[in-house]
Amino acid sequence: MGFDENIEMVRLAFYQVLITSGPFLGAALAIGLLIGILQAATSIQEMTLSFVPKMVLVIFAMGFLAPFLLVSLHDYFHFIFETVSGIK
Repeated sequence: MGFDENIEMVRLAFYQVLITSGPFLGAALAIGLLIGILQAATSIQEMTLSFVPKMVLVIFAMGFLAPFLLVSLHDYFHFIFETVSGIK
């Protein structure tokens, strides 16, 4: 395996991390922004008001997106194991 193949594997690993964590981070960002705007509009500065909805939404997103993420991770690891088994 040469340098170019190694760089391609690292690129695929970073892409897989983005695909796997992106929906959760996007959901947490969206609800955090919405709660932040609500807190600024109402002058309520309670820290748990932003934490609890984020936690609930991320857990809901994990349950909702689990099939997509598991298929994505399965395909990635299948590709990696096939590539590693083909190295001589």
